[in-house]
Amino acid sequence: MKIKKDAFGTTTEGTETSLYTLNNETGMEIKVSDYGATITSILAHDKDGKPGDVVLGFDHVSGYQSEAYLKSNPYFGAAIGRFGNRIARGKFTLDGEEYTLATNNGPNHLHGGNKGFDKVVWKAEPLEEQNAIRFTYVSADGEEGYPGTLTTTVTYTLSSANELKIDYKASTTKATPINLTNHTYFNLAAGKLEDALNHVLTLHANKYTVVDESFIPTGENRDVTGTPMDFRTPEVIGSRIEQVPGGYDHNYVLQDKSSALKLAATVFDPATGRTLEVYTTEPGVQFYTGNFLDGTLTGKGNITYKKRYGFCLETQHFPDSPNQPDFPSTILRPDDTYTSSTVYRFSVKDQAS
Repeated sequence: MKIKKDAFGTTTEGTETSLYTLNNETGMEIKVSDYGATITSILAHDKDGKPGDVVLGFDHVSGYQSEAYLKSNPYFGAAIGRFGNRIARGKFTLDGEEYTLATNNGPNHLHGGNKGFDKVVWKAEPLEEQNAIRFTYVSADGEEGYPGTLTTTVTYTLSSANELKIDYKASTTKATPINLTNHTYFNLAAGKLEDALNHVLTLHANKYTVVDESFIPTGENRDVTGTPMDFRTPEVIGSRIEQVPGGYDHNYVLQDKSSALKLAATVFDPATGRTLEVYTTEPGVQFYTGNFLDGTLTGKGNITYKKRYGFCLETQHFPDSPNQPDFPSTILRPDDTYTSSTVYRFSVKDQAS
């Protein structure tokens, strides 16, 4: 398939950015920018065969650099690194040396720091034979406080089966923490509803990571049984959200602990029939219900993004892993290669299953 390239605007630093469009035989369309390796749009068909944009974002790079956006910093659709989620107090010790990172989320480090992978321009390489595009970014030794020069590629592939596959790969010159993810916000109603609370979620996790008041894990992975955190069978997202202080913003521990690609979650929108299945090689998924969206951002189609307008399913290792020895390791060493894959599969169904 032909990959289209368009101008996406100039950053505040004066760098030209581009927008790449992938299409498949069914008419599904995905747009990604080299700014932040960001997914800006996904067109998926509803039960009537009509396409709709099911992700939050902007039509121009200026939207991702506006004062209002940077103040709330929702990370719409971006590649997140070096370390997705939080690191307590912006500190960790590795091989006997303590490293200090930016504390850009209260007392803690979040999503790679003040200028994480979401705020840099990546090198883009269209791969038309695979209907894919590969983004590459080289993070210098010491960038945002992290050790080692880290070379990262993120490849987005659109299949004929309406699957968006994201493949991550990285290598480093020194041992470093790494936890790459994508921060796309979904709303499968594509503008037809005020929020995403009517979506039905199934999440194949029997435990979640308990956090303190600043969202740092206590070390306990708690059983979801009998709690509003249990989505092992289909549940309407909004049905119990008021029982969860602040809403859902938790790392779920997947039942299948293998590194194989496995089904992690399914989301169904009764209004349109759109269904999203999430497969991943990762051990966890951060389920987030857009609790900090506050109506100050207006995106594509002149839609105002109010509280809980979209949800995220961020495939990942666990928060604060460099300081939590009982969690799966996130340390990448020079002799190893980091790899991770996530698939977002779109389809249409009559009901949740």
